Amino acid sequence: MKRSEINALIRDAKEFFESFQFKLPPWAFWGPNDWKGKGDLEVVRNQLGWDLTDYGAGDFEKRGLILFTIRNGNLAAGHPKQYAEKIMIVREGQICPMHFHWSKTEDIINRGGGNLVIELYGSTPDEELAAEPLTVMVDGIPRTVEPGGTVILSPGESIFLEQGMYHRFYGEAGKGKVLVGEVSSVNDDNTDNRFHQPQPRFPEIDEDEPPLHLLCTDYPGYI
Repeated sequence: MKRSEINALIRDAKEFFESFQFKLPPWAFWGPNDWKGKGDLEVVRNQLGWDLTDYGAGDFEKRGLILFTIRNGNLAAGHPKQYAEKIMIVREGQICPMHFHWSKTEDIINRGGGNLVIELYGSTPDEELAAEPLTVMVDGIPRTVEPGGTVILSPGESIFLEQGMYHRFYGEAGKGKVLVGEVSSVNDDNTDNRFHQPQPRFPEIDEDEPPLHLLCTDYPGYI
């Protein structure tokens, strides 16, 4: 992805968050120079902040995600914070690919805007798509879903996803962009994503202009 495209998407995201009066922490608006000498911050160690990916597909509108990690702990033994929170923007038809987590459990929450479509499968012992129905909790109420079936979350609704539960999601056509929350156990995108079809989690960046704000993967190069 070009840095100019990333910068434009972050500008759009800030406007979208503000339209819902969803406030980000002050450091969300720091420029690259503000991060110098701040390598000891939890923000840096636990990869908080702006995160954007096209999953290596080169077509963000069809296959991508922009998110902001607000808080996160660490899988290291004894770390006191054992939870995480993210806010995301999912566009109509924009796919977050099929994956599960070995460690993380999560609530995916439609915070506003359009409808969020979630496709679901269980997983087999060899980490393939299971052929049996699965039961998921939607706002604390169990729901049985056929393999490859969907749950559509309207604003205010949420779903709980267990370890090993394959899922992909996208915004329902004709309903507009979706403000999506995630509340979970500790998040580690370097070690805890099992994509059904192998693909990169983070994008390669063409630095055609300076960053507006750093992505969480940019920190080592600037601090």
